Amino acid sequence: MNTLPLKENLKKYTGIRSCPVRNIIARFSGKWSILVLCVLAENEATRFNEVAKAIPDISPKVLTDTLKNLESAGLVARKLYAEIPPKVEYSLTELGKSLMPHIENLVGWAIDNFDAINRK
Repeated sequence: MNTLPLKENLKKYTGIRSCPVRNIIARFSGKWSILVLCVLAENEATRFNEVAKAIPDISPKVLTDTLKNLESAGLVARKLYAEIPPKVEYSLTELGKSLMPHIENLVGWAIDNFDAINRK
């Protein structure tokens, strides 16, 4: 249990370059990132169109940007097959897989508390 006074605790969030919340969580906390990670966690390798079908209200551009962001963060791997037409599959990296238990806990909490929060 952290016993530092609140003022001392908050100092760790003020460092723009050193704050884990700003620099790590922001990479996968966007509106679509967690959903994309959840879809990818359900399969070994997933094609772009399969992700798009699983999340029908995401635009192709936003899905592309989200996948690129998750790839640059090291959470998603992109595999391109030299075929015509080109085949691309996305999957979670080991780092992405290590994140999923935490996301699954958050998803469980969201499901359990959906009605209570929506009433507000």
